[in-house]
Amino acid sequence: MMSSSPPLWRRTPKRPSEIIDTMRFALAVFLFFGAMLQTTTAQGQNGDKPLTRILFVFDASNSMNARWQSDTRINIAQRLLNESLEELRDAPNLQLALRVYGHQVPIIKGKQDCDDTRLEVSFRDNNVGLIQKTISKITPQGTTPIARSLEKAADDFPPCDNCRNIIILITDGIEACDGDPCAVSQALQRKGIVLKPFVIGVGLDEDFKQTFHCVGNYFDATNEDSFRNILDIVITQALNNTTAQVNLLDDFEKPLETNVTVNFFDEFSESLSYGFVHTMNHRGNPDTISLDPVLTYRMEVHTIPQVVKHGVKLEPGRHNIIAADAGQGTLEVKIPGRQGGDVQYILRKRNEDKTLHVQQVNKPEKILTGLYDLEILTLPRTYIDSVEVTQNKTTTVTIPEPGVLNLSLTTSGFGSIAKIEGSALRHVVNLNKEINQQYSLQPGDYKVTFRSKNSKEVIYCLEREFSVSSGASTNQKL
Repeated sequence: MMSSSPPLWRRTPKRPSEIIDTMRFALAVFLFFGAMLQTTTAQGQNGDKPLTRILFVFDASNSMNARWQSDTRINIAQRLLNESLEELRDAPNLQLALRVYGHQVPIIKGKQDCDDTRLEVSFRDNNVGLIQKTISKITPQGTTPIARSLEKAADDFPPCDNCRNIIILITDGIEACDGDPCAVSQALQRKGIVLKPFVIGVGLDEDFKQTFHCVGNYFDATNEDSFRNILDIVITQALNNTTAQVNLLDDFEKPLETNVTVNFFDEFSESLSYGFVHTMNHRGNPDTISLDPVLTYRMEVHTIPQVVKHGVKLEPGRHNIIAADAGQGTLEVKIPGRQGGDVQYILRKRNEDKTLHVQQVNKPEKILTGLYDLEILTLPRTYIDSVEVTQNKTTTVTIPEPGVLNLSLTTSGFGSIAKIEGSALRHVVNLNKEINQQYSLQPGDYKVTFRSKNSKEVIYCLEREFSVSSGASTNQKL
């Protein structure tokens, strides 16, 4: 195709608003995008650009002989697809293949062959001419086994560690063999073989159009020009990523938070698509990342607690801004003295039971702004409620330095230590079986209760009250 415009593989993807909204004849394109990576990023684990492999699945069923616009559906589809293929010549990091269905066995007296699907051109380099020649020789005559073709297509991709596997299915009708393209699509997505498709339909009945929404993103073509544009858009989006930036907003709605890990997961398959540590560029703006516009993402920002944003969609062909509320302040729980660094505390949202984070005391940590309840793992445990963390400020919580109880027993036995709180006793810890024991206790009044293992009557139980002071040692012998 002679054109002054750049080839598809160098074009910026067009915006969805440029796509014509309605359609009258049938051509459906299901774009399945799948990466054969266990833990993937947009550029692969080793930083190399992945090989893009596009498998065209072409409908050659008998209905493609019907008239549409200036010619038959098959002639228009053959011509326009061959024009698009011409623009893929010499595209870097690209391999193509072709599967055709409905072209081998005619429908005779209502009987159809639902296994009529075959890989005509396998993946290889520089095979645009072979695919064009094969498409031009196709004669429509059979049925429309869409689900069966998609199942077979999943095996057409040779094993690859760093490939983007894409299927473009071109058809003029709905499933004719009692298969379920939606079920096949969803199964392949869950397995990580393919991802959510694009669907481009031409000439389908309104009721039939609805059947494709469960398969993927649906687009309409109303005439030859719109079909050409949509086909170019699908291929261009298959070959190009879209830029985006993640704005982590502080409490003043300014994108100034940074230096946290951000992960993007495919919302459907749950697989990791891209991960990075958020940073500001040399101009002080959130740095640009590159993402596939095909997917719907779940974004996880690894603040404390984590920020999760569902249903993140990108608009191809433009720079996308993805914003998330992530205002942070600093929280530090301090315990004076040498032993303070060995203690941890549990962070919970105010009046909630769920544990958000476990942090060591005497170590500042950035926390999302808000109200929190703290459970400090001292003996006994220290509870502090309604601690407020504010934007760009350090909130400091200080609790007393513990003292040390040195407990000596004449024999091993059983017992416990309780804290005296008015007329009540608050259990602190059970004694172990050692003769000499040591406990780090918060300041206060305590009672130890003990019975030797050889004593079988309660009258032999011993009780002692004692006090513990910050930074001091207390000795008790039983």
